[in-house]
Amino acid sequence: MVTIRREEPDDADAIARVHVRGWQAGYAGIMPGEVLTRLNPVAWAQRRRDVGTADPEHPFTTLVGEVDGAVAGFATFGPYRNDQDRADLDPTCGEIVTMYVEPARWGTGLGRALLAAARDGLAGRGWTEYRLWVLADNVRARHFYERAGLSPDGVESVYRVPLHGGRDPVGLVELRYTARLDG
Repeated sequence: MVTIRREEPDDADAIARVHVRGWQAGYAGIMPGEVLTRLNPVAWAQRRRDVGTADPEHPFTTLVGEVDGAVAGFATFGPYRNDQDRADLDPTCGEIVTMYVEPARWGTGLGRALLAAARDGLAGRGWTEYRLWVLADNVRARHFYERAGLSPDGVESVYRVPLHGGRDPVGLVELRYTARLDG
């Protein structure tokens, strides 16, 4: 059974594990393998705690999707980040900042349930439009969002992936997708 609920502080470790496994499976062949193998769920959990998204006063909300009582996915949403900067928020538009599902749960409907709950949360805050960013080479995610009614709006960005050893970061093209919440 799937349950969608708001993140609690004790969820940080489980969310970080889903996040890391989602990156490793979803970005395999897109992102450098050395980046994916060095991902650390403990560090990611601490970063979640430091950012404080479980705080009800935080401008971003994280919803977790549980399957049989275990966190198997999550989605974070809030005001649109101009230039993807959490310090420069656009109060006129919503954004799904991140959404990941445990790879073993892909295709089970959990992602659709999380997306629907995040859209409801965005609409509940009064937004009529929302956006999200997706790597151009992440064909699986792009198809998922397109089936859900989102489409690219022509805006692109470059996500810079840092590499060890003083090497230049790898630039991955991101596409901005958008959809209406009121129609």
